[in-house]
Amino acid sequence: MPTLLSAWFNSHQPNLHPPSFYSLSLFRSSHPPPSPNPTLAMALSRFASSSRSGSLLKPLSSAISLRRPISTDTTPITLETSVPFTAHQCEAPSRTVQTSANELLTFFRDMALMRRMEIAADSLYKAKLIRGFCHLYDGQEAVAVGMEAALTKKDCIITAYRDHCTFMARGGTLLEVFAELMGRQAGCSRGKGGSMHFYKKDSNFYGGHGIVGAQVPLGCGLAFAQKYSKDEAVTFALYGDGAANQGQLFEALNISALWDLPAILVCENNHYGMGTAEWRAAKSPAYYKRGDYSPGLKVDGMDVLAVKQACTFAKEHALKNGPIILEMDTYRYHGHSMSDPGSTYRTRDEITGVRQERDPIERIRKLILSHDLATEKELKDIEKEVRKEVDDAIAQAKENPVPESSELFTNVYAKGLGVESFGADRKEVRATLP
Repeated sequence: MPTLLSAWFNSHQPNLHPPSFYSLSLFRSSHPPPSPNPTLAMALSRFASSSRSGSLLKPLSSAISLRRPISTDTTPITLETSVPFTAHQCEAPSRTVQTSANELLTFFRDMALMRRMEIAADSLYKAKLIRGFCHLYDGQEAVAVGMEAALTKKDCIITAYRDHCTFMARGGTLLEVFAELMGRQAGCSRGKGGSMHFYKKDSNFYGGHGIVGAQVPLGCGLAFAQKYSKDEAVTFALYGDGAANQGQLFEALNISALWDLPAILVCENNHYGMGTAEWRAAKSPAYYKRGDYSPGLKVDGMDVLAVKQACTFAKEHALKNGPIILEMDTYRYHGHSMSDPGSTYRTRDEITGVRQERDPIERIRKLILSHDLATEKELKDIEKEVRKEVDDAIAQAKENPVPESSELFTNVYAKGLGVESFGADRKEVRATLP
């Protein structure tokens, strides 16, 4: 029977594969399988005549083209982090992470969007549409996305100058990103901050800071305000391995520990402080242990699920016990900034090896495919959508005007205090500021 049916199918539908078991079961449900030969001939005759009228081909065709839609299921899925957490002065959280199809697909889309955004920023910088400093985040997307998955908008985040993707994770838009990078009015800082000074007050994202390490004491100040106000929220203060040796970091941690502030210090260890490898700059590059009296965790920062798990653990800890350090073992594909080719102090083979073995987007892609949550084509379609979104946002940003010259002195001093602006000789009053 299957042989005769396949032969008929090939002669009538040469561009399609023979019916699958699922297709055959549809056929059998409408036409019970005959037994003796004469009945078989009659059944085949009925099959052929019904195919000419199209009554049977319709369910067959629908069965063959049937594809379940991309999954948005929120049913819990239990997975394990890529590597165990390494703990200091605390018990490591479980490697077992609860997620869902919807969350995994959201992670994939968010990280793909961030990656495309940063690659586009590279091109805009080379075209001289972005000026000044520009530090890109591609490779480190799992930190921003995984951290946000563990937080609410009541929690605060403050970071250094590699801030584009953290801003996006907090709810920023592509237009705000590209407008700010190109110095346009629609930017998140009204076009006056540029790459290093993104800001989103309504989501408690406090920037974007250009002075290395200076954001950490400010972050601990935010944590003090949260404790004083009994907000039941925490502050994540992010810094790089290049800032990890600064004195102000230890001073801020000391007072945070004394006062049990809900501060989480996150070292994004991409292994190079500008062009200096961590082993050349730090006698002890185990940054999660640097808190001494404060606990710490080392986390695979290229695994978005591990980041989510660690940040959930850290938030619970900080609310009860005070500060904790998270060291995110991550990697940046670009150089330190756009002025750094990123290949003089590390080999191209090293960069390629990380891309092949640890890339955060490819890890999620493999998880989604292995659990049959989407097809390869569906994921490619998401990436195409993302590219279009980025291109559209860039086009809008280019049309946006630059700030008026009258904006030069706004958002610098407090209003209404009669502050005056003088010329270089300090004699001529140039303007009275609003």
